[in-house]
Amino acid sequence: MDNENYKYNLIDIGVNLMHRSFNKDREEIIQNAKNLGVSPLILTGTTERTSLEAKKYVSKFNGDLYSTAGVHPHNAKDCNENTIDNLRKIAKSHYVVAIGECGLDYNRDFSPRNKQKKWFEKQIQLANELNMPLFLHDREAYDDFSVILEKYEGKIKNSVVHCFTGNKKELNAYLDLGCYIGITGWVCDERRGRNLAKIINIIPEDKLMIETDAPFLTPRDMKPKPRNNRNEPKYLPHIFETIALNMSKDSKELSEIVYQNTLNFFEINI
Repeated sequence: MDNENYKYNLIDIGVNLMHRSFNKDREEIIQNAKNLGVSPLILTGTTERTSLEAKKYVSKFNGDLYSTAGVHPHNAKDCNENTIDNLRKIAKSHYVVAIGECGLDYNRDFSPRNKQKKWFEKQIQLANELNMPLFLHDREAYDDFSVILEKYEGKIKNSVVHCFTGNKKELNAYLDLGCYIGITGWVCDERRGRNLAKIINIIPEDKLMIETDAPFLTPRDMKPKPRNNRNEPKYLPHIFETIALNMSKDSKELSEIVYQNTLNFFEINI
């Protein structure tokens, strides 16, 4: 950091704040992050229930929190004829800024792949209907995921591939489709994140956003490590510094660009 007194303005685009691990200190988590310049936070909706919970919670914070509304591919098996209408109603809130987390996950296959594809596409259609951006999930499903996205090329308002961990070919393909790229603490993992660290300099500055995916993906290289190994938004500056280093960018300048990217993408007025 060029100036040790400089406090970045950073936005965490992916926080699972309604997760049970935050039940006892949720407001403290928000304030600790804000004290470090990490604000607002964008809470991730992964089911109809968590999307509704997040919407109700963020509405109390007058712009310090926003949320998304969607169904994660793990939960596609639970979708029914009411799902899209329920998400539509949730998304009407001023503080709900994207549809998702939606996509495909062939690593776990917690839902049948045909259901994952069906409900992924229905959420894309909902985002188009509402003229809202998409918060996307792709894990080991690039071929099917990209085919579905390509069908809507030029129709999707904006999309971000959340928690990108793929390879160079996939990264370039998503950039060619106009996607933004969300980078997490995966890049801080000297084992699994080595390949990602080598290719993130491909990402144009104006297509980069950052996230913790808290409480998951605690940066492995943090010293000292959190005692409970729970990731939090207050660790986003550490993740960001690693990104800037691997991109060979001035961290102050890059932080300002990424901050503005995020405001523009989610249409947040500060």
